[in-house]
Amino acid sequence: MVNTSALDAIALRYRHLLETVDAWFAQCKMQVGDRIRCGEGCSACCRGLFDITLLDAYLLQQGYSRLPAGRRRQIAGRARRQLQALQQQWADFQPPYLLNNLPDHLWTDMPEDDPTPCPFLDENGACLVYSWRPLICRQHGLPNIDLSGTVFSELYCSLNFVGENPFECPELRWDFRGHFVKEMALFGAFTTELFGTPVNEADTFIPAVLFIDFHSFPGDADV
Repeated sequence: MVNTSALDAIALRYRHLLETVDAWFAQCKMQVGDRIRCGEGCSACCRGLFDITLLDAYLLQQGYSRLPAGRRRQIAGRARRQLQALQQQWADFQPPYLLNNLPDHLWTDMPEDDPTPCPFLDENGACLVYSWRPLICRQHGLPNIDLSGTVFSELYCSLNFVGENPFECPELRWDFRGHFVKEMALFGAFTTELFGTPVNEADTFIPAVLFIDFHSFPGDADV
């Protein structure tokens, strides 16, 4: 049986780590002004399937559990329909809903023009679990450039830095390498609680998050 108290403690530390990413993003916006259009309430990028870690999935479950019952039913209905559509395509996508058990080409080359909204968006496009959103949601919109100059992600929203090259903007640089080391340490501790050994990668899709039973997770899952 999984020690959920240990998972909660790790998740809390991870949430604090994610807040440092929010601080970096806020600092970028403060320094470059309206050249960055991203912000709470904008959901132009919240479409299609995003793969997230099980640690992000655990946080999303915590955020979901704090919503009013009516909102939870709406989100669960949308997520269930999306999950059923995925299972029609990939019959092997079953509990505990690990993408790593599927061939890589099935989920690493997802179409970028998928218009399907994230199930956690409300009718106005606002994120209902904003404070609990995954790491990818917090980093998305700006290129991820380390203090050393190493580019960890070249992706950025086309609404930002219109007519400019954000890679030439030193204000965007941050200690992504240091963040990654801390993230992997927490993820190792989290997966050790789940699997009995640390693993480097254990991912799922957002529509499957609500249907993962962390409390009775198979400790010998093949990842």
